Amino acid sequence: MFEILCYALLLTFYSVAYHGSRSNTNHDHNQPVHLRLRDPRIPLDINLPRYAGPETRYCPARVYEYVPDESGHLRFHINAQNCLHCKACDIKDPKQNIEWTVPEGGGGPGYSVM
Repeated sequence: MFEILCYALLLTFYSVAYHGSRSNTNHDHNQPVHLRLRDPRIPLDINLPRYAGPETRYCPARVYEYVPDESGHLRFHINAQNCLHCKACDIKDPKQNIEWTVPEGGGGPGYSVM
């Protein structure tokens, strides 16, 4: 069991590192957030119980996650700095709750291998 968990973690971190480095995506720290929720209640009230939190699976960069707060209750967290600008969240979200806007500064993907 431990070997399977280690392999899964290795694949997860490899996937994020691989996709992030291959897209040449860059976000400045003072940049406005380009990923917003239309209704912040939907991830916890609908998506997590009904669809088992699909946000954690459709994003190749692991931008979306459910993390426990100080009291142990889950909260939905967006790591916008990891975004690859693939727009999977805009397409795949079952309730179309994630609003993706073009980031400022021209730091979008620059696929040099294409």
